Amino acid sequence: MTTAFPAPTLPVSLAANPKLSSWVKFIGECRVVVSPGKVEIGQGIVTALAQIAADELDVDIGRIEMIRASTAASPNEGVTSGSLSVQQSGRALRQVCAEVRQRFLTAASERLGVDASLLEIQDGTISGPGNVRTSYWELAGDVSLDHDANAGATAKIAAKRAVAGHSVQRVDIPDKVFAGRRFIHDCALPGLLHGRVLRPDISGARLIALDETAARAVPGLVTIIRDGNFSGVITDSEAAAEAALKALRKGATWTAGEPLPDEDDLAGFLKSQPVETDVIDTRTNATTRRHARTLRRQYTRPYIAHASIAPSCAMAQWNGDRVHVWTHSQGVYLLRADLAIVLKLPAENIVLEHMEGAGCYGHNAADDVALDAVLLAKAAGGRPVRVQWSRHDEMAHAPFGAAMVIEIEADLDADNEIIGWRHAIWSNGHAARPGRAAQPALLAATEIANPYPRMISTNPPAANGGGGDRNSVPLYDLPAWTVTSHRLLTMPVRTSALRTLGAQGNVFAIESLLDEIAALRGEDSIAFRLRHLRDERAKDVIRAAARRAQWKPPKQPGIGHGVGLARYKNTGAYCAAIAEIEGTDDIRVKRLTLAVDVGEAINPDGVINQIEGGAIQATSWVLKERVRFDRTRIISTSWTDYPILTFSEVPAVDVEVIQRPEIEPVGAGEAAHGPVTAAIANAVYDCLGVRVRDLPITREKIIAAMEPAS
Repeated sequence: MTTAFPAPTLPVSLAANPKLSSWVKFIGECRVVVSPGKVEIGQGIVTALAQIAADELDVDIGRIEMIRASTAASPNEGVTSGSLSVQQSGRALRQVCAEVRQRFLTAASERLGVDASLLEIQDGTISGPGNVRTSYWELAGDVSLDHDANAGATAKIAAKRAVAGHSVQRVDIPDKVFAGRRFIHDCALPGLLHGRVLRPDISGARLIALDETAARAVPGLVTIIRDGNFSGVITDSEAAAEAALKALRKGATWTAGEPLPDEDDLAGFLKSQPVETDVIDTRTNATTRRHARTLRRQYTRPYIAHASIAPSCAMAQWNGDRVHVWTHSQGVYLLRADLAIVLKLPAENIVLEHMEGAGCYGHNAADDVALDAVLLAKAAGGRPVRVQWSRHDEMAHAPFGAAMVIEIEADLDADNEIIGWRHAIWSNGHAARPGRAAQPALLAATEIANPYPRMISTNPPAANGGGGDRNSVPLYDLPAWTVTSHRLLTMPVRTSALRTLGAQGNVFAIESLLDEIAALRGEDSIAFRLRHLRDERAKDVIRAAARRAQWKPPKQPGIGHGVGLARYKNTGAYCAAIAEIEGTDDIRVKRLTLAVDVGEAINPDGVINQIEGGAIQATSWVLKERVRFDRTRIISTSWTDYPILTFSEVPAVDVEVIQRPEIEPVGAGEAAHGPVTAAIANAVYDCLGVRVRDLPITREKIIAAMEPAS
């Protein structure tokens, strides 16, 4: 009897963009051009992709030129998000380069009269017996890459890879260290004008009158634009733009706005709103153990700002009925789709070119400011217009990460063993990115004279990792559970994708309650977790982190230790974190020890960099970050009102990468946030004997948690 094996299939990004020439080209001076559709946002993806290409093509990585994504030339890989860049773009590029290599070997065999199996490639030179040789570049005119990829092409086995799996210097760093003009904020096109947009401080207010007299008197003013509630200025300098906007603001009259929730009772607000309810997952209880008690716990996280160090920026230039946009959007094709709707233009009339901005990791205002620039530039007579949001704009008008309430009920038997688990989430949706609906998701689209309604955020499907429900299904082998998500159908505070979506809140809740149950049993936190895990890779990361952190040191006054574990989306990278905190005055995270398994780590140093960055960002979220608002407006519009972790507060971060070259790679960027959040919260309990279930963990929250329930 013969076994039928499934036919090979193309990686998802390659299936959507099968033309080989859209990914790889060979150009003069012995260079290789690689053009992925994913974008660099500080995560080091262009370096990892260059490593993959260098390996499969057998060329020196220094020969590879990584081209910025654009809708004019790059494959459409959707949006750079969800820690999927290596997983999607890397797999596609590996397959492409494997086939390209084979095509050139076939051509070289014909030219040199040598069997292809006897040929080898070294730094792009193809040679064989008798010192015969040619190269990719000599053959480039004879080998057409205008063919669709073949799913049967075979990439190198891990043992044959010379570059992937090794740390190399990131290709984007030199410009950033030596002040090269790599960021969009530093780019100055010839004839550049400067724009600013007028927006209300009061949430939901509409512009009913605008006295332009004072603004028109500002030196350097080019023009004032008004289209319904959308209004802005174009000037010949940044200083003039600020002055004109200030004058225009004084002449603006607004309606009353829409009420915002009570910031001090977010849980009450979230649980009182109309919702769409989905049962995410269930597991039936087969145990005969008797129920003795139920622990009911509620966990919350606030709205969180992206808080990118550099505010969002874009440039746009019209030429007739065509427009070119420079943007740090994470999805140039998706943004183009929304621009086409607003402008009522064919998509091919719009070119979007990616330029790097300050990393934000989620749907911040990069897409919004692009539409601002496009609308203002229509009045610029063909000259390019650059729009940069202010810090106030960024913190008041960009989408936030959604606030969450998570309630977990754990049924325990007489030995405090878990026999049942119910997990419920209340949250706005975590995704309102452009290009995914029939109506645009851009801020200015809701402000123009013929406005589009503001999109109520949705959640990605569970197959894509979910949204508010991300990481809500336990990684542990519990006997029974029910997981339910309640997505709000109202959205007074604008929300969309922020790094990890709902995973941070859900992992915080799950890992906190598990720690509490372990404490009830008098069982070591790590031993308790290992006893409930069946996944060997999950066990390996928690053991590695424990070994590296020397878990658990003797108890010291004012010092606490805690652990957290997750597999991102339950399908991605495994990460375990151990936090050491000091709680003598404010909470200070002294050290974070992490172990991570991403399968094949293409650039181990890059993986460590991403885990370090995620761990530090999570520390900032846990200890400090919270969007503040009264009943009419966002009030956390400066670093004073929205503090983030300072350099002096950054903990020491130690990362171990468990290298598994035989397993397909996954991304590392969002793996650390949930485990670090939980580890810090559990360390606070270890230090102070207090369970803080409401983020951020501040002095006030600790004092409140110490007070007996009324």
